[in-house]
Amino acid sequence: MHKGIISINTSDKIELIDITTQINQALNKTGCEAGICYLYSPHTTAALTINEGIDPAVQQDIAAVMQRIVPSQFPYKHLEGNSPAHLMSSIIGASEIVFMESGALKLGTWQRIFFCEFDGPRKRNMYWRITGA
Repeated sequence: MHKGIISINTSDKIELIDITTQINQALNKTGCEAGICYLYSPHTTAALTINEGIDPAVQQDIAAVMQRIVPSQFPYKHLEGNSPAHLMSSIIGASEIVFMESGALKLGTWQRIFFCEFDGPRKRNMYWRITGA
């Protein structure tokens, strides 16, 4: 089993950051050829998702829709001021699983892995682990 941490510095309150290259670089250092790659965000106001990475409008649309379906003005009981970020994180999810073959992630042609920040800017961590190799 191989495992590690990728640090991510976010710069906006809400943003999707393409971390595919960082993940591939970390996995390449392991020399692992095949397995299952688990990705996990230990944050309650951030998430991970896989989606199209060629057109940046997709990430902008995801962020805009999340802001529309999760209102900033609502009688939230959690009073830290970041309740919308908690809900957005729950909707998207904290983890992803990707197969690895021939030393590379088995992503579709247009797919990229995004770290979703909903309460930035912050310094975040994303954990990865390869099993079954």
